[in-house]
Amino acid sequence: MEHTDPLETEQPLDKADSMAGPKTGAPPSVPTLATLLENTERFYDQLDGEATWAGRWYRKLLARYYQFLIPADASILEIGCGAGELLALLPNRDVAGVDLSGRQIDRARRRLPHGVFVKQAAELLDLNRTFDFVVLSDTANLVADLQACFQRLHTVAHSRTRLILNFHSNLWRPFLAIARLLRLQPKHPAPSWLTLPDMRNFLQLADWEFMRAESRILMPLPLFGLDAILNRFVAPILPFLCLSVFVIARPKAVESAGNYTVSVVVPARNEAGNIGAVVRRVPALGSGTELVFVEGHSHDNTWEEIQRAIRDNPSISIRALRQTGKGKGNAVREGFEAATGEVLTILDADLTMPPEELPKYYEVLRAGKADFANGVRLVYPMEDEAMRFFNLCANKLFGIMFSWLLGQPIKDTLCGTKALFKTDYLRIAANRPYFGEFDPFGDFDLLFGAGRLHLKMLDIPVRYRERAYGATNIQRWRHGVLLARMVEVAARRLKFI
Repeated sequence: MEHTDPLETEQPLDKADSMAGPKTGAPPSVPTLATLLENTERFYDQLDGEATWAGRWYRKLLARYYQFLIPADASILEIGCGAGELLALLPNRDVAGVDLSGRQIDRARRRLPHGVFVKQAAELLDLNRTFDFVVLSDTANLVADLQACFQRLHTVAHSRTRLILNFHSNLWRPFLAIARLLRLQPKHPAPSWLTLPDMRNFLQLADWEFMRAESRILMPLPLFGLDAILNRFVAPILPFLCLSVFVIARPKAVESAGNYTVSVVVPARNEAGNIGAVVRRVPALGSGTELVFVEGHSHDNTWEEIQRAIRDNPSISIRALRQTGKGKGNAVREGFEAATGEVLTILDADLTMPPEELPKYYEVLRAGKADFANGVRLVYPMEDEAMRFFNLCANKLFGIMFSWLLGQPIKDTLCGTKALFKTDYLRIAANRPYFGEFDPFGDFDLLFGAGRLHLKMLDIPVRYRERAYGATNIQRWRHGVLLARMVEVAARRLKFI
């Protein structure tokens, strides 16, 4: 992303008087914003030396999780960056930080010569660029006016920016007090001790959309190697006992002023009897719709029926590919690569998900309500033969597991119809090696990738229909074992890190 550098000028605190309100008549016991900022600046300017050994250890634990949350090529702005200890532990090169303390900013500049560091108050943030990620690490509880801070963060955010913050759980308040007495933790100005509901409320007030929260770090000090086991494997299972709460948010949805072109990718294997119905029933979407059929080594005349549909419907944009690999997942990937639309949608050729429902997926993306629209077959009543009992049970179980893995509610993981922007799909494809490429269905590949990139997901309930032609390509027990294996991989890659 092209940008200009943040303003190099340091911001005087007297600018805060404009936000503090009239001073005449105010009770002397009520500090103005300017006073609060000046007191905080003075406190941190007086700090000498580096963090304690316990503080450095804790910072490494935080950095490990931030390295998972933030891609190495992303740009980062840290609010309340201090001396730059956290940013120094991340691989990212495009980094910037703001802090009230000029002394701490000088230390950060020496520690990270490639970064840009500015002495500024978060409540008065004034930079001239945007960032992919904005980080507040153990800072939110110390901000004088958190609502004003969150509001100012919009000035450095674009539509795909993610705000990530971590703060201490109130459960640890007495333990942290003991740590300060033992000089394991440095002193700070009196914190606010915010809760997760408090944080969600502040985000909503400032037009940020809460996406998910996770608690991490069960053991913040070294303990003969036991700390690594507790933090990696036990913390995700006992989040209510963890020290640090991580929150991820995105700018509040803004409805698109225009429309997008749409590609409907239709994997088709032994679906000759459904091709004509697909062409007739897919509605016009956005500013232009193309159908992309991917024929997958059929034993019937599916390919011939696709060619017939192209000849008989010259007014409809239809493209046809013959799959080079195997499995629906591969067919979807080849179709997505060939598609020209700005929005990509999958439609199973069996038509168990009615094509007439596709506008629901498109409108969710166009209105900015989500980055990823996921079909759900488990809300409305199904036709008798639409889904077998054991398949239904497995789908419900996978939905519960995925909601935990992704930190976002996902009720149905295997509905074939999904929609996302092609720009986001290309990012998912670029990050695919993180999970591997053994998903034959493509559903998990997209869900894992979307979760890894912090895309906002939204379920779209649809009426699931009985198959009118052909037989399912799903082999219940063999594929069920493979799905369980993919869940295990996702748990290691998304939770037990």
